[in-house]
Amino acid sequence: MPTRPMPTTPMPTTPRPTSPAPTTPGRLTRRAEFLRVAAKGRRAPMPGLVLQALPRGDAAPVRLGFTVTRKVGNAVIRNRTRRRLKEAARLLLRDQPLAGADLVLVGRAATRSREFAALQQDLRRALAKAGVL
Repeated sequence: MPTRPMPTTPMPTTPRPTSPAPTTPGRLTRRAEFLRVAAKGRRAPMPGLVLQALPRGDAAPVRLGFTVTRKVGNAVIRNRTRRRLKEAARLLLRDQPLAGADLVLVGRAATRSREFAALQQDLRRALAKAGVL
């Protein structure tokens, strides 16, 4: 089977556009990251959630982590609670982007039954209390 000869001229390259740093929040995914925020960060308990915040000291977008313990309920209830926290954080950070911190939002039993506007207000107050806002 014949082989194709390699081209002698290099392929033309187009310059990649430089974009500013992304403003969308990142995610905390590893257990060690969650434990570091819990150990060294500030806690801000509210009726609908608990916020743990650890300033990083850089200008990168905020990184978020979400957790709900098994005490809250079964998997369906925990996932619903987590989705409510994610949506509240998404709406808040869309209007008010934050940078330079790692945040962990811990769902409580009251998170799923709390009115959504009150849950958003809890998140705003927790961010202010933790010194992130």
